[in-house]
Amino acid sequence: MDSYLVKPRIYMDREGLTEILQGRKKAFIVTDRFMHESGKVSYITDICARMGVEVTIFSEIKPDPDIATVTKGISMMVDIKPDVLFALGGGSSIDAAKAMNYLASREGMLEKAYFVAIPTTSGTGSEVTTFAVISDPDKKAKYPLISENMLPDAAVLDAELTKTVPASITADTGIDVLTHAYEAYVSSKANDFTDAAAEKSMKLVFEYLPEAYKAAGKNIEELTKEDLYARQKMHHASCLAGMAFSNAGLGINHSMAHTLGGHFHIPHGRANAVLLPYVMAYNCGCRTSLTPVAERYAKMSTVLSLDSGSSRQSAFGAIRATKQLIRKLNIPSCIKNLGIPENEFVAALDEMVDAAMADSCTATNPRVPTKEELKELFMEAYRGREI
Repeated sequence: MDSYLVKPRIYMDREGLTEILQGRKKAFIVTDRFMHESGKVSYITDICARMGVEVTIFSEIKPDPDIATVTKGISMMVDIKPDVLFALGGGSSIDAAKAMNYLASREGMLEKAYFVAIPTTSGTGSEVTTFAVISDPDKKAKYPLISENMLPDAAVLDAELTKTVPASITADTGIDVLTHAYEAYVSSKANDFTDAAAEKSMKLVFEYLPEAYKAAGKNIEELTKEDLYARQKMHHASCLAGMAFSNAGLGINHSMAHTLGGHFHIPHGRANAVLLPYVMAYNCGCRTSLTPVAERYAKMSTVLSLDSGSSRQSAFGAIRATKQLIRKLNIPSCIKNLGIPENEFVAALDEMVDAAMADSCTATNPRVPTKEELKELFMEAYRGREI
């Protein structure tokens, strides 16, 4: 059955919190230690105090939230019984809050709280997706949870919260956005609605990510209106890409990035970025003969106003432009340059291939891979074979 799900109400600035908190009594905030100790959590708590809302802060979220952290958060929520849940931070905080709210409700521990996602990075689009990724450190694995019941009820997109995001994280999360848009666009479940969101997202990334990256190198007092405008546009790009892939699904770029990050502790956005040109080339059939999906990559050249010609030239043009953007952001061009020794990578290869094959994102990849093809693709991305 074809469908397109849209749920969260999206607010573009802090004023939306006043409407959200109307009539609320207890707020539970899921965030990380930096957001708490730096005082950035006051973005929510100041308004809560003004409106008489009791606040509890759970600030133990770390990158790649694990099962133990989610379990501890659920225990606190059960004790407090909040009527509004806030996730403040990057994808890790939002994913953890999603899992807490969803699992506690599913297991009958408490009623679902009204859930508000407030992203502080422009990358995951988690504020509008049915996905959450939770890690199991013991198994060196990341598990995507997928349910409509994890969707936030509201989201606040405010570039003010992204002003202090470092350049490297701006780059990683920005290419994560682009990967979401690309994979949704070529997904086997793509439709007119997901295409519209993905196309707008990729255009915004190409136009505004370089500016947001430059702005990330400035001191806060040096930031201009144009810098904040670029940041806000990347927030929009992230959200649009989230809408697209939440409905269309993703592909093997994410399947491979999940297990690569799980094994070698590579940030998710960076893992996606390093793999992206190689996965695009594989899906297009650049090494052998063009696949039908090459037409979709060729269409990207039109969307991005790149020079285009034949399907082959246009598809290569999209890959080339993507590589150039990644290079501008000083992201390594191959896995080896991430500092992973080849013997360790090869030792983990079979396990990573098995995990990628079993990953739910593989199901909507436009080209059905074999284990041997994924193994070869991992090695191409490791060594940096020219496309």
